[in-house]
Amino acid sequence: MIDIPELALVALVGISGSGKSTFARAHFAPTQVLSSDFFRGLIADDENDQSASADAFDALHYVAGKRLAAGRLTVVDATNLQPHGRAALVKLAREHDVLPVAVVLDVPESVAWERTQARPDRLFDRRVLTRMHGDLRRSLRSLSREGFRKVHVLRGVEEIEAAEIRYEKLFNDRRDETGPFDIIGDVHGCRQELETLLQRLGYHLVRDEAARPVGGTHPEGRKAVFVGDLVDRGPDSPGVLRLVMGMVAAGTAICVPGNHEQKLARKLNGRNVQLTHGLPETLAQLEAEPPSFTEEVRVFIEGLVSHYVLDEGRLVVAHAGLKEAYQGRTSGRVRSFALYGETTGETDEYGLPVRYPWARDYRGPAAVVYGHTPTPKPEWINNTICLDTGCVFGGSLTALRWPSRELVSVPAAREYYEPVRPLAEPARVDEGLDLADVVGRKHLDYGYGRTTVAAENAAAALEVMSRFALDPATLVWLPPTMAPCSHPTAPPTALDQTKGSPFLDGFLEHPASAFADLRHAGIDRVVCEEKHMGSRAVVRVSRDGTGDAIWTRTGRPFFGPALDQPLLARVRKAASSLFADLDTDWLLLDTELLPWSAKAGGLIRDQYASVGAAGRSALPAALGVLDRAAARGLDVAALRDRIELRSSEIDSYSAAYRAYVKPTDGLAGVTLAPFAVLAGAGVSYADRDHGWHLTLADRLVTTDPGLFTPTRRMVVELADPASEAAATDWWLALTAAGGEGMVVKPYAGLAVTNDKGRLVQPGVKCRGREYLRIIYGPEYTRPEQLERLRNRRLGRKRSLALLEHGLGLAALDRLAEGAPTWRVHELVFAILAAESEPVDPRL
Repeated sequence: MIDIPELALVALVGISGSGKSTFARAHFAPTQVLSSDFFRGLIADDENDQSASADAFDALHYVAGKRLAAGRLTVVDATNLQPHGRAALVKLAREHDVLPVAVVLDVPESVAWERTQARPDRLFDRRVLTRMHGDLRRSLRSLSREGFRKVHVLRGVEEIEAAEIRYEKLFNDRRDETGPFDIIGDVHGCRQELETLLQRLGYHLVRDEAARPVGGTHPEGRKAVFVGDLVDRGPDSPGVLRLVMGMVAAGTAICVPGNHEQKLARKLNGRNVQLTHGLPETLAQLEAEPPSFTEEVRVFIEGLVSHYVLDEGRLVVAHAGLKEAYQGRTSGRVRSFALYGETTGETDEYGLPVRYPWARDYRGPAAVVYGHTPTPKPEWINNTICLDTGCVFGGSLTALRWPSRELVSVPAAREYYEPVRPLAEPARVDEGLDLADVVGRKHLDYGYGRTTVAAENAAAALEVMSRFALDPATLVWLPPTMAPCSHPTAPPTALDQTKGSPFLDGFLEHPASAFADLRHAGIDRVVCEEKHMGSRAVVRVSRDGTGDAIWTRTGRPFFGPALDQPLLARVRKAASSLFADLDTDWLLLDTELLPWSAKAGGLIRDQYASVGAAGRSALPAALGVLDRAAARGLDVAALRDRIELRSSEIDSYSAAYRAYVKPTDGLAGVTLAPFAVLAGAGVSYADRDHGWHLTLADRLVTTDPGLFTPTRRMVVELADPASEAAATDWWLALTAAGGEGMVVKPYAGLAVTNDKGRLVQPGVKCRGREYLRIIYGPEYTRPEQLERLRNRRLGRKRSLALLEHGLGLAALDRLAEGAPTWRVHELVFAILAAESEPVDPRL
């Protein structure tokens, strides 16, 4: 059995004819194997052209580096008999912090020569093979010294053919452990505070016959995770070790080493270390313990792993933190960073090393929890948090509950050790965007799915964001696009059939199809909300007015400060009771600003009114000419009928857009129609049902009916034909009175998934017959036009709506968890980038 780490650089070592390529094909995927022969062929069109070897290996090493950087097992199929060639592979493995592994295929020279003679492409004499065999014998004595962490030697054909590969997880890979966890900061010998914290977290302590804590369990199965620095400076390092070691041995805790444990282990191993920074106190305390306990401590520390990747890769724990490139890797460099962090090479005024603020540049998806650098209070910085709150210096001992991210602290009983340097506040980070976060082609895994933002789409979004949009710290969400319902192809059985089977004739969108679409998605209860014909407006208001803003679908300020601020002041005042009831300092509202003409006046004049004016001017004149022609006996009846129909259609078209034009003067005549409360401080309300959202919207309407417009709605049970019929009648009356139509949404809320766990459409729009005349033109209701429009391709629009919806939900989730600005804004940016996709804007 050959044990190989799941992530490693594997070098096959053997003479020509030893069966390396056959072995590689039998045990590894083709994509995992990089063959020197293949790369020679790429370079020289001849796999045996030895003059191309240098370039071939240069290309092979480049590809191997790319694979290792991506975290993929890589196998190099070459003779690898020369020390300089193997040294290059060991160097490559170290550069990417993976383990180099050698698998040696040692076959008799006679067998290799027989195989070589059977290959017509191998044109060399036996002396070459004899020289290779000598190189192999010398290689066997030096592979371990050269840096290969594992060396497997397979001797003879039978042993090679019988070999099996078994993959080992790296010691730091505990992704399968999903918690929940309680991650505890630097203890530094403060046993009393550790006991208090564990009990506050709900752990039951286990004590020995001397009443000393030697373990702990949690009734809910939670597991403690210690970030290291258990010892030094505090009053009872042995007591802390005894408790932590017991919990680790019982499987109720995980521990990574700190630099203080590392130094203690070196001292216990007889190494010469400086007796500073609390180590003398620990050694004195250990002298009072039995020698067997000290030996247990030494073995325990030496068995600790530099860092752990937990919870399916969502959590990384290391004493001093860990850059993304080092997570899940193993090397001396990784261990050093995990223990000590990274320094600038400078010292501060206290003579201590200046640490490089790696968290400022962190962009990894995993949360990194660490200690090492004492701080008065923990603070999330770019998805990283330091839990060392200086307990031994008189501060507190802090734990992070995962995945809830709740912080729990207990104060120190007293100052046990005077700090050399005063505890400093966490390094403040400018959370504005870095251009590198958004430019170019980007791949996003946002929790609800994965997507790729094309470079050209990112460029289009950057143009809008950089020139017109709000500050990224304010712009935390953008509304997703919304797809229309399918075309109604058959009369709904639930409708009043006295209206005749052609009931759906003349309709491009109809409630029957909207209900069918959501029923097909597995939804059994929906809410039909009146679709307001206005301009989408996202509103953020706070108790004290800090950060208040109103923005458009593309993230731009709505009117400008002169009108936005008075409008926001009224919303803020109306929302005062919601702040109290929801226990939040701010709210994010999804609304529609009415009338349409308040924001879209230029669009109406240029795109719609000009068409109506031209038609109303030209067509009556044309009818007059035709009437005079008919009076002279010319046969123009058919032409006149067509022109009269067009004139009637133009009148209907003009009436359709005029219904949404209302006089406004500044904010006079402007109203807001709220329909969702998206988020508050530390919480996303996406999981609340639409009844909850609309009830809060109604409270705003009641508080200030002059500013807020109600959203009329009906709840429909899709298994009840009568319920569908009532909603259809309501929609017909609504649209007949000039309403735009309705949006049909899953009643359960914004983040509804189907039985496969995938998001369903947040809503489908069902627009009225006359409203669609604005979108598709005056003549769209003619049978031949409807037939053409019924072939609208909705798939792309629906995919785009789901993508933008998922990105928006993820942005709200990150906002609620307190993620840094760049993590929220990369999703908002992706929504805007998706808007530049070429999709029919009429849908």
